[in-house]
Amino acid sequence: MTFKTFTAACLLTVLSVGALPAMAQGNAKSETYSYGTQLDISQVISLTEDAGQVCGLVNAHLSYLDSMGEQRSLTYLKQAANCNDGG
Repeated sequence: MTFKTFTAACLLTVLSVGALPAMAQGNAKSETYSYGTQLDISQVISLTEDAGQVCGLVNAHLSYLDSMGEQRSLTYLKQAANCNDGG
């Protein structure tokens, strides 16, 4: 085995090991929000809601990092973005 091959193998191993925590974070189980749920949000990653043509309550999803840097996901109910606020 040449030095170049050995270096490439080591680099691939290091990159693969570094990707494992990122893959695990992407599979974070979604928690359902209820009144009084204690939230530890350090950084918001994304906010999405279920698509719908009707004004009313829809499921919304929040992906965020907590203060320990772990990715978490939260599902909650909210008024659809396409609702008129009465104005």
